[in-house]
Amino acid sequence: MSNPQFTQPWHGIPRDQITWHPVVNPEVCNGCGLCVTSCGRNVFRYDYGTRKSVVFLPEQCMVGCTTCANTCTEQAISFQPLSDLRVLIKRNKILQRVKKVELLDRERFGLPTPDPAA
Repeated sequence: MSNPQFTQPWHGIPRDQITWHPVVNPEVCNGCGLCVTSCGRNVFRYDYGTRKSVVFLPEQCMVGCTTCANTCTEQAISFQPLSDLRVLIKRNKILQRVKKVELLDRERFGLPTPDPAA
């Protein structure tokens, strides 16, 4: 059901050990479906019975992404506190890991070097 590509570890942390996913307040959701059709990771599904969006595959949510909450016209979508994510980043020394990856793969993450002959 879920896409293994979207449930890979995040900077070495198994995705199922990270609490980060949207929560839909059904009392506020107007059922527009914008979150369902806009999420590139297919986290949401539409419940045609209640005419509301529901979180279906929470572990497919990109850690730190809040696009659905930002675009929800009714503010019906929320996330865990950003401070919790920042604690996770510090506790697991994610910034140090990121620096190593950036340095090891300069070609992928750096700006292209200008051609002096051009």
